[in-house]
Amino acid sequence: MLHGVCLGTNDLARAGVFYDRLLASVGMVRTMEVDNEIGYGPAGGKSCFWVLTPYDGQAASFGNGTQVTFRATSNTAVDGFHRLAIELGGIDEGAPGFRYRPRYYGAYCRDLDGNKLHVMFEADAEGTGRD
Repeated sequence: MLHGVCLGTNDLARAGVFYDRLLASVGMVRTMEVDNEIGYGPAGGKSCFWVLTPYDGQAASFGNGTQVTFRATSNTAVDGFHRLAIELGGIDEGAPGFRYRPRYYGAYCRDLDGNKLHVMFEADAEGTGRD
C-alpha cells in the first residue's frame, strides 16, 4: 500500500510557498516541517506528500515519466488548481479538459523545479465525485 510521495526541490522555502497555496486548493495543508522537508496532508491528518531537498546534497531533478496526481472536488477545482499553479510560477503541461473517460476531467502542470503534477476530478453517474 502506498504511504506517500516525495518530490525534490532546490529551494525549500520557495517550494513551500508554492505548495502551501496550491495544495490548499485541493484541501491539503502543511502538516510538518523539519530542516530539509515539508509535509502536506489533510487538515488534522498525517503527511502523505513531501517536498524536500535531496539528502545526498546533490541538485534535485525531476523524473522523466514521473508525475504526482491530486484529486479535486469538481471540474471547477481542477481549473482553479491549474490556474493557480501557473500564477505561482509553474508551467502548463496540459490545459484543463475532459480526457481518458467520459467524466474524467484533468489538467497537467510542472512545479518550480520541473516536477510534473496532475489534478483530476471524475464524476460518477450522478455528477458527484467517487473514489
